[in-house]
Amino acid sequence: MNSDQIKTGPDKAAQRSLIKAMGYSNEEIKRPIIGIAASYNELIPGHIYLDKIADAVKAGIYMAGGTPMLFNTIGVCDGIAMGHEGMKYSLITREIVADSVEAVCKAYQFDGLVIIPNCDKIIPGMLMAAARVNIPTVMISGGPMLSGGTKKRKIDLSHVFEAVGAFNAGKITEDELCWVENKACPGAGSCSGMFTANSMNCLAESLGIALPGNGTIPAVKGERMILAKHAGMAIMNLVAKDIKARDMMAKSSFRNALAVDMALGCSTNTALHIPAIAHEAGIELSLALINEVSDETPHLVSLRPAGLHHMEDFDDAGGVQVVIAELAKKGLFNTDLITATGNTFKQNIANVENLDTEVIRPIETPHHPIGGLAALFGNIAPEGSVVKQSAVAEKMLVHSGPAKVFNSEDDAVAAMKAGKIVKGDVVVIRYEGPKGGPGMREMLVPTATIVGMGLGSDVALITDGRFSGATSGAAIGHVSKEAAEGGPIAALRDGDIIEINIPKKSLNVRLSDEEIAKRLKEVKMPDKKYTGALGRYQKLVTSASTGAVLE
Repeated sequence: MNSDQIKTGPDKAAQRSLIKAMGYSNEEIKRPIIGIAASYNELIPGHIYLDKIADAVKAGIYMAGGTPMLFNTIGVCDGIAMGHEGMKYSLITREIVADSVEAVCKAYQFDGLVIIPNCDKIIPGMLMAAARVNIPTVMISGGPMLSGGTKKRKIDLSHVFEAVGAFNAGKITEDELCWVENKACPGAGSCSGMFTANSMNCLAESLGIALPGNGTIPAVKGERMILAKHAGMAIMNLVAKDIKARDMMAKSSFRNALAVDMALGCSTNTALHIPAIAHEAGIELSLALINEVSDETPHLVSLRPAGLHHMEDFDDAGGVQVVIAELAKKGLFNTDLITATGNTFKQNIANVENLDTEVIRPIETPHHPIGGLAALFGNIAPEGSVVKQSAVAEKMLVHSGPAKVFNSEDDAVAAMKAGKIVKGDVVVIRYEGPKGGPGMREMLVPTATIVGMGLGSDVALITDGRFSGATSGAAIGHVSKEAAEGGPIAALRDGDIIEINIPKKSLNVRLSDEEIAKRLKEVKMPDKKYTGALGRYQKLVTSASTGAVLE
């Protein structure tokens, strides 16, 4: 691909005429043309200012001798879509974003690409497109939101969901709930803990396709705008050196990303998105690799919801590059790979310094000797499931208890509000997977309700759906095969004893294989047929264990 296809030679006079109609001069047309894929909108706090980020990127491109061309993609805020049918439409936007960026890049034959996402599905969608089109690419996100509350009591979005559960349980007043609602999200940016958006923004740094600081510099700082200008300049350097997206996102890059994922205790959603991005780069990753990397990678950073710190604290301590440097000390990160700076990781981290060893633990004194995520396998999840083990209470790492089985998130939440969930229970929510949902809804409402009721250290939850990055507790998602595809989770009944052993990476029900097979033959699948975007997605989507990519 190169922009000569739309601008060079007598045969391209019509194309040049159309470009000039938009006000581009001959001088601009002759320069390398850089596509800017932004997801600015007035729907998402992390995106409401991305027009300003795009302007800064344009300035950087012009300063470095290129011509920017801006286009937009869609975006959905998971927090706003949470708890109703809108959440079915969240994950599917990942593929829509990827398709739209790919389509525009191919149609315009850009010389380079800058992607500007900031929230959950938009980040992996744009990275998937970058892997597909494989031209020089730099990612610059909008950056994280500051934490809310007061100096003595810092809070964030997950506290609001938990406060709703506490209010419904009669533990706080409506005035207290209102205070949390008004203080938790103080302004623009991606929600301020190590939730999915910030997880993916940090992992983009570890993949090398985003500049140092991308994952952590707060949205409201002038430093974020400076980074955006540098991204505009960096893309021109990559174009000059012909460093393409897949040069940065090689196979060992994804192992690097998983190592940082484990060190940061990232969202379980990364177990969907990292394999999906790798798939577009022609690389297949298995859930088993999560355990392989996790077992050798210590957990160094504990941010909300697992810990007390927020993204601004992580940034003040030095951010992702410090974590990379710590991992490199033990040979857990390949620093020889090329990055969006045009240099290797080894060059990028040469002068980094850990400025707060409470926020970023030295590799010799980690929070945990193993990583933040684990993949669990067993007769409930033969293809695997995922848990954020760094956010699980010690006593729940090994747990057995009776199943309370629900065929939808809505039924489970209603039971919780009615006081039907008690200590020791294992809540099972099924038919919420990629096909069964369809769309694999996040389960922040039920998990936050459990925490708000004071049962976060006493109740486990398993689902073939997924969880928000703001989830804490013994919440096990991505159970595969999912119920809608005849997975064993469809055979579970109330009272079955579920056995969870996170250290041994196992998830089982105390039933024989013969009993499970017998029950599955008797299962009547819910009749969920959809048209439009959900209908197409339901027909084409694959298992969560392979990233829920489309066939």
